[in-house]
Amino acid sequence: MAVKENNARVETAACFCGAIAAEMQGEPFWICTDHDDDCRRAIGSPLTVWVGYRPSQFKLTRGTMKTFSKTTGVTRSFCGNCGTSIGYRDDGIDDEFYLTIGFFDHPERFQPEAHAYWKLRLPWVEFADRLPRIDDYSRQRDPELGNPRDRHSL
Repeated sequence: MAVKENNARVETAACFCGAIAAEMQGEPFWICTDHDDDCRRAIGSPLTVWVGYRPSQFKLTRGTMKTFSKTTGVTRSFCGNCGTSIGYRDDGIDDEFYLTIGFFDHPERFQPEAHAYWKLRLPWVEFADRLPRIDDYSRQRDPELGNPRDRHSL
């Protein structure tokens, strides 16, 4: 069970080397398995699970994250020492911050609710679950910024 502080859920996270640590207050609003090829390349895994929190729920407790952007409007964060992927912000979905499952101290506490970019999954990745399979991004975004799949890379 997650640490409870004043009856609110508190989750902790740290990078591989421990230089960066964080605390998340409250319940995540969205948990999704992502098969997007941009995320696959950035994280170095066939897929990832993103855990969505509001920026106000996230508190960095140690270290300073490095950031990088290749896709217009998307900023990824990571540890500059060990390279652990921490999360990403997208200008097209205001007030949402996504953390990669590998950053959490207890990833087993987060059950995905859907698969995003299902059509982009690797052909040998199979799931027996009955979660929704979404062929695009799973969150509503600002239409002015479009979809990351349609954006021009820097």
